[in-house]
Parts: sequence; C-alpha cells; structure tokens
Amino acid sequence: MSASSRFLLGLAALPLACTLAVLPATASAKGCIKGAAVGGVGGHVLGGHGVAGAAVGCVVGRHNANKKDAQAAAAQRDSAPPAAQAPQPAPAR
Repeated sequence: MSASSRFLLGLAALPLACTLAVLPATASAKGCIKGAAVGGVGGHVLGGHGVAGAAVGCVVGRHNANKKDAQAAAAQRDSAPPAAQAPQPAPAR
C-alpha cells in the first residue's frame, strides 16, 4: 500500500472516528481497558496484529468483569439474611 493510498484511507476514516468520539459512552468500560492493553501487546508481539488483539482483549476483559460481578452479586445475595416476614393476622373466629 503506497503512502498516498494510506493517507486517503486515513482521511476517509476521519469522519467516522470523529463521530464515534463524540457519541456518549453508554457502555461501561470495566475490564475493557486492561484487556485491550494486554491483547494489543500480545497481538503485536505475535505477528503485528495489535489492533485485532486489542479488540479481542477488550471483549475478553468485559466478559471476565461481568462474570466477576455476577459472582460477587451471587455471594452477596447468598450471605444476606432472609427477609423478615410480615406478621400474620389473627385467624377469624
């Protein structure tokens, strides 16, 4: 790929990048940043696929964070005391 075609490709991708940058981030990035960093380095070292490694690392990091949150919620739910029952009305005679 020549330098001019790379420049044009980057120039064409610029509006998409700007649009994505201003959209509100509705999803939580918990786990994604760490996974993307590890995946990016691993992908780069294993063959120059740093971007693909970062994307996969982000997905794996989110999955692990969600799994950890679910386990913590289950542990909290299991350790919570049972809810107090409302007093029963006296039976009618």
